[in-house]
Amino acid sequence: MNSESMKPESMRPEPMDTATTKNILETIHMIEDERLDIRTVTMGISLLDCIDSDGEVARRKIYDRITTRAKDLVATCQGIETELGIPIINKRITVTPISLVAAAGGEADYVPFARTLDAAAREVGVDFLGGFTALVEKGRTHSDKVLIESIPQALAETEYVCSSVNIGSSRAGINMSAVAEMGRAIKQSAELTASTAGLGAAKLVVFANAVGDNPFMAGGFHGIGEADCCVSVGVSGPGVIKRALEKVPGGPSGRWPRPSRRRPSR
Repeated sequence: MNSESMKPESMRPEPMDTATTKNILETIHMIEDERLDIRTVTMGISLLDCIDSDGEVARRKIYDRITTRAKDLVATCQGIETELGIPIINKRITVTPISLVAAAGGEADYVPFARTLDAAAREVGVDFLGGFTALVEKGRTHSDKVLIESIPQALAETEYVCSSVNIGSSRAGINMSAVAEMGRAIKQSAELTASTAGLGAAKLVVFANAVGDNPFMAGGFHGIGEADCCVSVGVSGPGVIKRALEKVPGGPSGRWPRPSRRRPSR
């Protein structure tokens, strides 16, 4: 009789079900054989309850919300890297579109909101923070207009903040006024960051048919239909595709099969 069988029933470990075992084995296979690497871990954070008619109060709430929710994000990712040997390339945050969050304050400039986002990103140690965003495919509000006009300066003054604007959709059509405004915003963003090879423009995405929630930079934002906080994991696409191609006859590590000499049947 072994020591395990002598333990009381309540102290014995639960048997591992088949599905759990399969998931663990698949993960090990992906890590060791498929050379899986995680391109990004993105934490989405809702800022809807940070809305306030006083812009200073709203920004303080935003900073506190991000630095509280994401305080362990980077450390947790680093722990996973160490434990499993999986490289996680980027740690990022997305937030509710700022044109919605800042609207109640009625301010004429949203650059202070971008500075707040940048300070929060720096505090928690992430690589990027997305959500300096407006969704204007069917029309724009005054807040959307203020945000778009603030984009060039906001991206010039910040290091981690990314911006995006959705200007069209298959259902609503294209907002041509927004197209013209974003053309100017892209040009000004590049000019204001000329010393860094126009990096401001590289951190700005103009969408058509933007999805409801996007964890990918530089166009990332936390959708209003999402939970207060969620985490998205992105696997390296190029690495997975390369590994799949290597298994195909004639792929990167093999030769292309010889073409058939048969004549087509009539």
